[in-house]
Amino acid sequence: MITNIFNALFGCWHRNYSFPITAKRGRRSPAASLTGTYVVCLDCGKEFPYDWREMRVLSPNSKEARAITSPVESYAGK
Repeated sequence: MITNIFNALFGCWHRNYSFPITAKRGRRSPAASLTGTYVVCLDCGKEFPYDWREMRVLSPNSKEARAITSPVESYAGK
């Protein structure tokens, strides 16, 4: 609990992101497993799921992130 308070006050604000990265099928981080694409905070290194359709970073705990399928997976069958 104290760690959460400390991180809220002095932790990273995640303002600088990398360009979105689409992960390969076999090697997926937890952030990439939600949408297939992720971004990395350039200040602390934390990964976040990224939605290409909405062009925005998603919270890893949101229901919205779990509902989105990867554009790579949805077009692979066509």
